[in-house]
Amino acid sequence: MTLHILSAVVWVGGMFFAHLVLRPAANRMLEPPLRLPLMSQVLTLFFPWVWAAVVLLWATGFWLIFGFYGGMGKTAVYIHIMLTTAAVMTLIYIYIFLIPFPNLKQAVQERDFKQAGQHLARIRQTINTNLWLGLITIVVATAGRYI
Repeated sequence: MTLHILSAVVWVGGMFFAHLVLRPAANRMLEPPLRLPLMSQVLTLFFPWVWAAVVLLWATGFWLIFGFYGGMGKTAVYIHIMLTTAAVMTLIYIYIFLIPFPNLKQAVQERDFKQAGQHLARIRQTINTNLWLGLITIVVATAGRYI
């Protein structure tokens, strides 16, 4: 359970910080030739942690479902909701990692800051969606058994 919760904290907390604190500060203080490489590098450093969190969340989640709760048929509705949001969040993350993120890195490397900005905007939009899904999942996880 501890690894499961810590993994969620790393992923959702990282998105919260990057999206609501780091990005606005970088937008206020840095012009695109500095801001876009910074954000590309931040994501480059953050995404291995997200991969680790995703793997641990799925592994510990299924271990809890089948080893602790007795299988999907014996779990409460809130567990099914968590599993569904986790699946959507994982697919969104895979999309970010495979499509706009490599395009952002390539555009930054080519110093095409207009294109890089467009890719970062796509990443920002999808991270915003994932952040909300993550926050909803945390509410479901903590309050679900009481509803």
